[in-house]
Amino acid sequence: MTQKLFSSFDLKGLHLNNRIVMAPMCQYSVTAKDGKPNEWHYVHYLSRAIGGTGLIIMEMTDVDPDGRITDFDLGLWSDEHIPAFAKIIDGVHAHNSKIGIQIAHAGRKTEDVAIPIAPSAIKFPGAPYKMPRALTTEEVQDVVQKFADAARRAIEAGVDTIELHGAHGYLIHQFQSPLTNKRDDIYGQDLARFGVEVIQAVKKEMPADMPLIFRISAMEYADGGYDIDHAIELSKVYQAAGVDAFHVSTGGEGPAGERKPGNYPKYQVPFARKIREAVNTPVIAVGMLEDPALAESVIGSEEADFVAIGRGMLRDPYWAAHAAITLRNEHNNIPEQYRAAY
Repeated sequence: MTQKLFSSFDLKGLHLNNRIVMAPMCQYSVTAKDGKPNEWHYVHYLSRAIGGTGLIIMEMTDVDPDGRITDFDLGLWSDEHIPAFAKIIDGVHAHNSKIGIQIAHAGRKTEDVAIPIAPSAIKFPGAPYKMPRALTTEEVQDVVQKFADAARRAIEAGVDTIELHGAHGYLIHQFQSPLTNKRDDIYGQDLARFGVEVIQAVKKEMPADMPLIFRISAMEYADGGYDIDHAIELSKVYQAAGVDAFHVSTGGEGPAGERKPGNYPKYQVPFARKIREAVNTPVIAVGMLEDPALAESVIGSEEADFVAIGRGMLRDPYWAAHAAITLRNEHNNIPEQYRAAY
């Protein structure tokens, strides 16, 4: 029997062999601190392609050297970065998988710069973080262009899709949250405006049939943070601006207050389902979904269109192949070279 998890899906012009996504996970492994992926990243991503993953999303890749969480993060702030990314992307394609890049700016959550930037001068709680300075209106527009430039480079490197990181307390999220955006200019009067401008600028760089994915935190856990209703309204505006799918998780904006995040399988799936129903857009669900039967149930019950596997895929590069065997899928994705082991 063919399971829903292993059915194909066309996301705009992108054909995917299955509904399994490798969630973007920072490796903090750019030892040269130059933003360029190295041998670690090459092996890391290609092994998941060999393992049968339908869509790999490369980890948070920053649009500015001062926009990294740490100096060990990936970046796409110059054309010199393109060849190193292209090597990985070509390798993934050679193993019949598709790959995208999550582009971002950490804003006030950067740790290694002297003075971070943010919508407003509000510090992220905790020892690693510094007091940011608020961007001027003109500087905000410059950052929008940096997102567009990074997208152009990603496309030149050969990606199949781009994901914008609008979650987990990073810069786009900081603009869309009333907790962190206290501006009195156009970017404070409309909390979605920065995200919309980034989406529109990036879309101008993308081929017409390439899908744009947006990672969104559907709930903030800090006291006074926004809830799912605000996230739905943001999603509607972002969809109208050009987003083709949402990657739905929660939190990241600060320490949890009265509301606490779940820590159990499927705890974030209801948020993905609500956005899917409200916006009528494909969604990726994430969060402790590494049990194959559970992942299958999320797709089979149409709560989401894709499941993103994070820590489960760190533990097992061949998670997709092993899930197919567990579910007794007729197309089990085992590479020919390894079939003797099964």
